Amino acid sequence: MKKMSAGKLISKIIIWAVVIGFTLSCLLPLWNMIAISFSGSDAVAANEVGLIPKDVNFTAYSKLLNDSQFWKSFLISVERVVLGLAINMFFTVTMAYPLSKSKRRFPAREIYIKFVIFAMLFSGGIIPLFMVVSNLHLTNTIWSLVLPGAVPVFNVILLINFFRGVPEALDDAARIDGASPLQILTKIYLPVSLPALATVALFSIVNHWNDYFSGLIYMSKAAMYPLQTYIQQLTVDITQVTDAEQLKQMASMNNRTFNAAKIVVSTVPLLVIYPFLQKYFVSGMVIGAVKE
Repeated sequence: MKKMSAGKLISKIIIWAVVIGFTLSCLLPLWNMIAISFSGSDAVAANEVGLIPKDVNFTAYSKLLNDSQFWKSFLISVERVVLGLAINMFFTVTMAYPLSKSKRRFPAREIYIKFVIFAMLFSGGIIPLFMVVSNLHLTNTIWSLVLPGAVPVFNVILLINFFRGVPEALDDAARIDGASPLQILTKIYLPVSLPALATVALFSIVNHWNDYFSGLIYMSKAAMYPLQTYIQQLTVDITQVTDAEQLKQMASMNNRTFNAAKIVVSTVPLLVIYPFLQKYFVSGMVIGAVKE
């Protein structure tokens, strides 16, 4: 076995040190948040909690998970993610496929591409968007959460670049064999585009799950809040507690502890989904981001 030169060894050590440093900079704050969520109110208020919880208790999680509205909002968020993902993927694929063709095959391509780029850079603003949603009578419905973002333009551009990397010879051979454009898309392009599809799917899932602002502006009823909007509005209010035992439990928790528990609970579903898509994510980003 060849011995590694001193220069290569030093460079490798530096690279690993940088990677480990970046990893810790991401993981340690999250771990600290978890520790805070399990710690007592006094220890958190005194900034005594580091990576290990102090005065361990589960009051914040108990309050959060025993709340019936929490589970209603959780189901609304799940419905939003499933419905929003289906809509996003349908429009992203059907828009990216024709725009990935050459100008010879699709003469009006450049015009549509300019519209796509313009829509990515500029928006009409929150007030006009709210007026449109309100006039269509979509407020306080699940559709107000998924239709305004039905066409994620960044995802469209990512998928366009990926589709353009598929050899045109496959397309030509399929057309010669009598395949329709829809058959070419479903039988050739989609199967070879799993990395890109997984990438845009992950973007869509994260966007729908983490968005709390749409719930604030489109929902006037707290019962219709998605999970992120609901937990963002939750606070610890000891004045509303009359039972002595509950008052004792609530005294061991403050808003900082409660906020940490909210962050942890809302992050868990994404941490569960990500490992299944991670192997496609990097290759999808790299290939889809390169324009030949």
